[in-house]
Amino acid sequence: MKSQTATLDFLRNPPVSEEPPPQKSGTSERLGRLDLRGDQRERVLPFCRLGPGDVWEDGACGHKVGVLDAASPGDVEKIAGNAKAELVVNDPPYNVAVGNANTGSLSKVPLDEYLQFSRRWVQNAIGVMADDSHLYVWMGTDYKEGFQPLPDFLILMRRFPELKPRNMITLRNQRGYGTQKNWMWVRQELLYYTQGRPPFDVSAVYTDIPKLVQGYYKNIGGKRTENLERSKSNCIRAGNVWVDIQQVFYRMQENVAGCYAQKPLKAIERIILANSSKGDLVFDFFAHSGTTLLAGERLGRRVYTFDLDPVFAEITIRRLEHYRATGEAGWQWRSPFPEIEREREGSTWT
Repeated sequence: MKSQTATLDFLRNPPVSEEPPPQKSGTSERLGRLDLRGDQRERVLPFCRLGPGDVWEDGACGHKVGVLDAASPGDVEKIAGNAKAELVVNDPPYNVAVGNANTGSLSKVPLDEYLQFSRRWVQNAIGVMADDSHLYVWMGTDYKEGFQPLPDFLILMRRFPELKPRNMITLRNQRGYGTQKNWMWVRQELLYYTQGRPPFDVSAVYTDIPKLVQGYYKNIGGKRTENLERSKSNCIRAGNVWVDIQQVFYRMQENVAGCYAQKPLKAIERIILANSSKGDLVFDFFAHSGTTLLAGERLGRRVYTFDLDPVFAEITIRRLEHYRATGEAGWQWRSPFPEIEREREGSTWT
């Protein structure tokens, strides 16, 4: 879930939160939510190498990162050029006030406005997709508002006949707390569409879940075999309900402090493995913590990604650089901006 066009004013003039400063010791995240903490965002901005309209290109593998608007055809063309992607993985804002906070990057706007934004970025995504390609869209829902925008987005997607719906995947997010007035909300939906007839290789994405079901027999070559004997793996293949992927939190190495609701690296790598080959181009219109870029780097794909907010574009670049320097997928509870850490140690951080 990331920035959208309606947040430009917020990004230029963010409010200053009264949230208390982060702890200086222990394993607490050293950087609060950057979409919420206007004071921290102002400290980070001077260290961002890109401004609106800028594009950074990686000299080693050809990745690109930009500060661009997903709803602007000109912005998308600026980073894409004539290139076409075999895979697009987008995690747009869900039109939900996440964590009871209506912020610029995770904002709630009138539904009609949200759908107009969605229509524009989907059209732009189609514009960069190869004739045979895949599109994945993460989408949430607000049960307090009639479960919008999920059903509304699904209907919107019918306006694009070139995109064929293939599946709806549910990712189970295991949180450490629940609610006394409702069932604990532990799901996120991942919509899967294709254009043309792209290759798909689910054999590349076995899960960590062991095969337990026995008792199915078949005669092969004159020998009666049980189904587990014929299996190519001790684990089951991924279906459309993913229960083997851990929600990212601050004790995991891949965690990026300051980024809220980042997607698990394992989920993005699963998508990339099943829907692309080494050397293919992968597009992500909503960079946020840079997970798609990192997954592409690890799996030998070229990634073009961007965000409307220069802070998240900078984090995306830094995450790639941090991985190349250390082999680490993130910073756990540490800050991706050590400059701020050094500044804070010499001040009262007010």
